[in-house]
Amino acid sequence: MTWLDYSIVGIYLLGLLFLGLKFRHQHSGQEYFLGGRSLPWPTLTLSVMATQLSAISFISAPAFVGLREGGGLIWLSYELALPLAVIIMLWRLLPTLHSAQVVSVYDYLEQRFSRSTRLLISFVFQISRSFATAIMIYAISLILQGTMGLDQLNAILVIGIITLIYSAMGGMKAVVYGDAIQMVLIVAGASLCLWAGHNAIGGWENVFDVMPPERLKAANTSTSGLGGSDFGLLPMLFGGVVLYASYYGCDQSEAQRALSSHSIKDLKKMMLAVAFLRFPVTLIYCAAGLVIGALVISTPALQAQIPAGEPDWMMPIFIINYLPAGIVGILIVAILAAAMSSLSSAINSLAAVTTEDICRITGAKPVDEIYLRRARIAGLVWGLITLVLSLYAGHIAPTVIEAINKIGSVFYGPVLATFLVGIHSRKVSPVAANIGLLAGVATNVFFWLSDNPLFWFWWNLIGLVVTMSVAFLLSRFFPNDTAHKLPSVRGISYRAAALLVAWSSVLVVAVIYLPEWLG
Repeated sequence: MTWLDYSIVGIYLLGLLFLGLKFRHQHSGQEYFLGGRSLPWPTLTLSVMATQLSAISFISAPAFVGLREGGGLIWLSYELALPLAVIIMLWRLLPTLHSAQVVSVYDYLEQRFSRSTRLLISFVFQISRSFATAIMIYAISLILQGTMGLDQLNAILVIGIITLIYSAMGGMKAVVYGDAIQMVLIVAGASLCLWAGHNAIGGWENVFDVMPPERLKAANTSTSGLGGSDFGLLPMLFGGVVLYASYYGCDQSEAQRALSSHSIKDLKKMMLAVAFLRFPVTLIYCAAGLVIGALVISTPALQAQIPAGEPDWMMPIFIINYLPAGIVGILIVAILAAAMSSLSSAINSLAAVTTEDICRITGAKPVDEIYLRRARIAGLVWGLITLVLSLYAGHIAPTVIEAINKIGSVFYGPVLATFLVGIHSRKVSPVAANIGLLAGVATNVFFWLSDNPLFWFWWNLIGLVVTMSVAFLLSRFFPNDTAHKLPSVRGISYRAAALLVAWSSVLVVAVIYLPEWLG
């Protein structure tokens, strides 16, 4: 890297600090955690996408497509279920949570069921999100070590301290506007890599000549995932619908954006935009992976620079070797942007859940000044926890990354089911809901510990079905006698739902026939 590259990185980091300083004045918890519900929906859309399409995606998606063993365009199958999941989220889930005027989505569960339901799910969220964020920081610190020459501690500090300061000062507004800027940088960075890689290898014909045909396969219709085979089309669709609906609708780190929207109308626009824009962005990642992977395969000198068994180094090695001064700085900023987007979102959402939990445990909600002080302290504490965990993630990452993915599938189905029965049914009692939640989780834990060959993506759907079935069954013996019943709100038209079904169908057909079109 040259002085110009380092200057670009420095200017970007100073800009983020200015952003936190600009939005440092808040007067209430709702303003700190939800931006006063005044954030425009296009900005929220970019923020939602930036949080999901993180630094790991920027680095690992192209590496998976281009180099990783067993990889290829099959990565696209992850995107097929999102439009269908948006239907579930907009039918009543997110509009109801928005109308409930809650800061933490888990607050709704306490209002509808009991405090124990809330505390159980929020505890799971806080533990899993902090570990996942720590591993993300560690992974990106490796990239910064290779590109900027930083040691591990300094690389983690570069990512963490700046993010911690601007997100703690500026609250949700700083996080969302920072995410929006970072999303633009992420897409621009991936597009630059695609363009440069395409020119370096000499066109798409050379890419397809070099790439093995199996890497062009984007859908696996030969397996149903019952025998342990990964990426089968059926589990990716059915399990994916539950996973995405739970992640975007019931995970505080994403649902907080929905709660921050000005109105249900804006909420609907935001989620529809996400449903239609995610696939094109992921397609840019995958196309970059194809061309750069082909370039690496056909260039032994470039291939020799990538450590054996570590394909994630493909993108940063390519950036350093093929992009000019200044552009390298922009790409490093894009990687930093992606990492900071995920970290700032995690800090803010963890602080929101923790602060609300403390308010429930200690009694009445404090005055705004004390509440904001607690919120900032909670954000700082969680930021420091994730940074400390990231220092030791190198010893646990090879197993924990897989474990976190499986843990997500253990809990996503039961958590979504708990929200759905609470919103769509007034018959389910708190006792029935809690037992159903535990039964769904226990079933998935059994599949995990028994080393069952069932592909873990199915656990999402199984946990949903078990939780709902047990909850409805036990409600016959433990009827709902709570006096307070919360209204549910519908937020999507049949026309919009049909449009999402059509878009999902188009994506399925496209990935099935993609190898033929490319051939």
